[in-house]
Amino acid sequence: MQVRDEFVASLGFEPDDFQRRAMDAIDADRSVLVAAPTGSGKTVVAEYAIARALAAGGKTFYTTPLKALSNQKYGDLVRRHGHDNVGLLTGDNAINGNAPVVVMTTEVLRNMIYASSGALLGLQFVILDEVHYLQNPYRGPVWEEVIIHLPLSVRLVALSATVSNAEEVADWMATIRGGTDAVIEDRRPVELEHLYLVGERHSGQTLLLPTFVDGRPNPEAAALDPVRNPRGGPRRPPPRQKLATPRRADVVDRLDEEDMLPAIVFIFSRKACQDAVVQCLREGVRLTSPDERPRIRAIAEAHVEHLSDTDLRVLDYGAWLSGLEAGLAAHHAGMVPPFKEAVEHCFEQGLVKVVFATETLSLGINMPARSVVIEKLTKFTGERHEPLTPGEYTQLTGRAGRRGIDESGNAVVLWSPFVTFDQVAGLASTRTYALSSSFRPTYNMACNLVRRYPADTAHHLLNLSFAQYRSDSDIVRLETQLGRMQSALEEAKADVTCDRGDIEDYRLLLKAAESEAKGQGSDRQQVQAALELLKPGDVLLLNGNGRAVVVTAARRKGGEVRLGLLTPEAKKIQLVAADFPEAPRTLGRIELPRPYHPDDKAFRARAVLGMLQLDSHGARKDPLAVGFRRVRGKGVVAVPSGAAAHQHPCAACPDLRVHLRAADRADRFSRDAERVQLRVKGQTESLARQFDRVLGVLSDRGYVDGWALTDQGRRLARVYHEADLLVADALHAGLFDGLDPPSVAGLASCLTYESRGPDSPVGWMPSGAIGERLSQLMALGREINVAEGAAGLPQTRLPDGGFVGYAHAWAAGQELEPLLEDQDMSGGDFVRNVKQLIDLLRQLGDLASLPATAAACRAAGDALFRGVVAASSVVTTEAEPVR
Repeated sequence: MQVRDEFVASLGFEPDDFQRRAMDAIDADRSVLVAAPTGSGKTVVAEYAIARALAAGGKTFYTTPLKALSNQKYGDLVRRHGHDNVGLLTGDNAINGNAPVVVMTTEVLRNMIYASSGALLGLQFVILDEVHYLQNPYRGPVWEEVIIHLPLSVRLVALSATVSNAEEVADWMATIRGGTDAVIEDRRPVELEHLYLVGERHSGQTLLLPTFVDGRPNPEAAALDPVRNPRGGPRRPPPRQKLATPRRADVVDRLDEEDMLPAIVFIFSRKACQDAVVQCLREGVRLTSPDERPRIRAIAEAHVEHLSDTDLRVLDYGAWLSGLEAGLAAHHAGMVPPFKEAVEHCFEQGLVKVVFATETLSLGINMPARSVVIEKLTKFTGERHEPLTPGEYTQLTGRAGRRGIDESGNAVVLWSPFVTFDQVAGLASTRTYALSSSFRPTYNMACNLVRRYPADTAHHLLNLSFAQYRSDSDIVRLETQLGRMQSALEEAKADVTCDRGDIEDYRLLLKAAESEAKGQGSDRQQVQAALELLKPGDVLLLNGNGRAVVVTAARRKGGEVRLGLLTPEAKKIQLVAADFPEAPRTLGRIELPRPYHPDDKAFRARAVLGMLQLDSHGARKDPLAVGFRRVRGKGVVAVPSGAAAHQHPCAACPDLRVHLRAADRADRFSRDAERVQLRVKGQTESLARQFDRVLGVLSDRGYVDGWALTDQGRRLARVYHEADLLVADALHAGLFDGLDPPSVAGLASCLTYESRGPDSPVGWMPSGAIGERLSQLMALGREINVAEGAAGLPQTRLPDGGFVGYAHAWAAGQELEPLLEDQDMSGGDFVRNVKQLIDLLRQLGDLASLPATAAACRAAGDALFRGVVAASSVVTTEAEPVR
């Protein structure tokens, strides 16, 4: 107990009960899962595990999900244990990797395990920080891989936000690793007060109300809700109160008046975060004193000292510093790391009073505030606006209240006409959420399982995943959810039915007419809009009695829809908007055969039979004349006569608005139900069967032979990338051979870059050779997608050429200013994409078969690591900056 006594004495405070219970588990040689609110002191448990390992001469690995968190934790541990005892391993830095305490990203540890690294010898503890991140759909599976494959002699200290199923997670860990205790703390170290901030449109004043009164939703706030139109129309404001979402400057002023600063204001838009700072400055908001501003400037200059004057000008340093000196700052992924780190440093020192941030700030970074403001309870996911989940709300508001400084923290939600107060109160009252799993077998994982284990052991290990562990309970919940969705869908469909005609046909005509009236669309846009409404099973009307049935409707990159149709001759044709001179019309809809195999002859025959029998089953008949023509030799497609929407029979229906709203609801419910059905299918299919399908794809492409890896497979086992199979295919095809370093960088960027939206600019091709190689890379990606589609596997993301020009120019030595000038690329996005590219190029340098190709890949990575990129990889501690 001497180690524990000395450790507790070094803290300077008495540990909380949950911290003592967690230390008891460590003393009993057990693993432990600690689930507690943000800021409650979970890291004390991790520090104790480190102290135990150091005292015994053993090693501890401290893992985090992000490089930025690893850098911050490295600095914290260096200040506590000294440079000699602490190391850092990320894609950017390799510092003192043989130290007894090494901080790393979780991916680095996973790679070590698969490589049977000697660094695992003597390892006593692995700390998994932010373990609730395992439900992240992109990077979460790595946590489960680590927990499953780490040697059983190593004990885990898993740190999680408060989740409602912490015991379930601990039980799963105990099932696969032995003794594991769950230590749960629901109490926040600082009480949280939920508030509702409302703006008055005419007076410009703000009204700050408690969300709860005596533990119940505040009736005064509930009375401010928009009143529902009894006829089902849109909500309208109460007649005597004209309300508005408070302006950002007014929010800051009110928080300042109420002594509720410092604050983090969460806005789910990078541009809006930047705009908020500008708006506040324009309206004269100044939150710092004369003696604070020189300190802010000193911190800022220390963080940007490695950036050139030219880089600072390109990054608009002057405007950024002006906001910082006024006590205002933005924080988002579009900023370069030195700027973000300076903001964090100033905020921690109490110099910056308000930070406008995206949700990326909610994970891990140590920036507690007195108040947290959430501007909207919805966020855009890239496809549509989604409401915040209870888990997201808890994560965001977890930063409110500084332990030892504030008696309480404040969680403020702004009034919105689109969200009711009941929704706000419901979200605020849901304090915990269940942790789910995003685990699935990848190609790299499959190769490593084949390499390390016999077949029965590999299948068994997959079935040990948390995803499989909880699938039985999930399936009941999903089926219940699906039943509710399908009931809502049927109700909406009933309201869509119009006895005067076909509402779906009318919607197509109405959309085209509205587009013309607004001068927004060409015929091509109208066709595209019509295609977006089509679904598998829709029957397109042709001349006479002719028709074709939609069997696939896929959205390609850039938003274009590609239809796969069956003609009456069971011939499959592929059409896009360019193939239609005008918007197509539908005759009706059929249920497609199951199982769904559109390339199977029997499937096609049954689908065509159902299409041809449509009229005999009482399907609707189109009242308008329709022509058609043969398009580009692909078959017969529908062409409308151009009849105006007002001539449609439905246009005169007195219940038309009800039908149209119901049709919109039905579309939404249908999409939601399809997503849940896919999840149900995924849950009911064991991971072992998914693994077998992955092996089938690998076998067909020459990576495995029976239960053994080929040379290609051994290379794939060392590819750690989202598009691992495509990377390995590209290497095998020699696509990187014979290119100079800038061209290698440009081509490799197609595997790391992903456009942020369909409106992102198309990248420029520095040479025809790169363009040709990209075409070949794209063809490989499509080949893999076809194989994945046939196997029922998630599809690998196709290459994206949007960063080729940037990568080539930067690797060739071009300066930052001409690259970012007049381009839709922020400094932070540029740095992040180059860092991801360097990670891949370093892997390619180790994997390429030809020495010249390997050398070109390494040279490309070295050439990219300069200027703002190198400066953004500097890790700073109190003693000195370390590269």
